[in-house]
Amino acid sequence: MSVLEAVATPHIAHRDNHTHRDVNGGWLRPAVFGAMDGLVSNVALMTGVAGGAAAPGTIVIAGLAGLAAGAFSMAAGEYTSVASQRELVLAELDVERRELHKHPADELAELAALYESRGVEPKLALEVAMQLSRDPEQALEIHAREELGIDPSDLPSPMVAAVSSFGSFALGALLPLLPYLLGATSLWPAVLLALAGLFACGAVVARVTARSWWFSGLRQLFLGAAAAGVTYALGIAFGTALG
Repeated sequence: MSVLEAVATPHIAHRDNHTHRDVNGGWLRPAVFGAMDGLVSNVALMTGVAGGAAAPGTIVIAGLAGLAAGAFSMAAGEYTSVASQRELVLAELDVERRELHKHPADELAELAALYESRGVEPKLALEVAMQLSRDPEQALEIHAREELGIDPSDLPSPMVAAVSSFGSFALGALLPLLPYLLGATSLWPAVLLALAGLFACGAVVARVTARSWWFSGLRQLFLGAAAAGVTYALGIAFGTALG
């Protein structure tokens, strides 16, 4: 079989098995980490308040306040962060667009030199650069990818980032509140439910890591339990001191 035939018809094992996990995490990673953030911060807040011998109603109010404050803070921070990043990218794209318009020959030579530095023969590198530069928008996209490492057609949305952060954080923060909202008067059902949620979130994170699901789950459970334990101890200490 010739090289061209091999390229045209890849081996069936390579075709079926040559897949990769989403190394960027896509929507899964920020959603799961937002939920874990809500879980850890709210269960820690609630255990700290409970350690100070607060009444169940006070614990619920603290949990609801933590949910609202954390969710709005996450949404505002994520919106500002993504919006600032998007504005910076758009500004850099405008610079590149102006350079392509004012100095097309220099930009063409720059692109050809880039391909040549990657092992393409000089004549072929120039031909490829010329063909790709015929369409101004395609040329802008290629220069943005090569020079800035971004895809102009796939810029993140600040609103989507804010809404997803708000929702995932609120969902995680709501979990330790559920037992109280359903009538529980003890802290332990809330803690146990939160730890189970942390284990589940850690196990889901294993989809975008090389770790096993049980390792990721136990690691997150341990970290969440440690945070809750420390704040509970602090709540006891402050409650005793202030009492």
